[in-house]
Amino acid sequence: MVNGMATVKVTITLQDERLQEIRALVASGQTASISGFVQHAVVTALHDAAGWRELLSEALDKTGGPLTNKERSWADSVLSGKAPKRSSRKRTAA
Repeated sequence: MVNGMATVKVTITLQDERLQEIRALVASGQTASISGFVQHAVVTALHDAAGWRELLSEALDKTGGPLTNKERSWADSVLSGKAPKRSSRKRTAA
């Protein structure tokens, strides 16, 4: 963390268990403060997200470019836990 960087106070909501875990880390000296812990977690998450974006971009470049709207809808449904809609058409053997 670079000292002297501008910061903004925000309110976040955490599960009580998570907050207690962070407080335990502060109490044991493993992290300086709750705020410091959250700042580190945010930096880590942003770095991870950037890495995943780069990995996805490289994979798409190797497999035909950006997703089509149909592919994006399918991926969104899979990632959200909703089953993709299946065609109601009956398939016939060739």
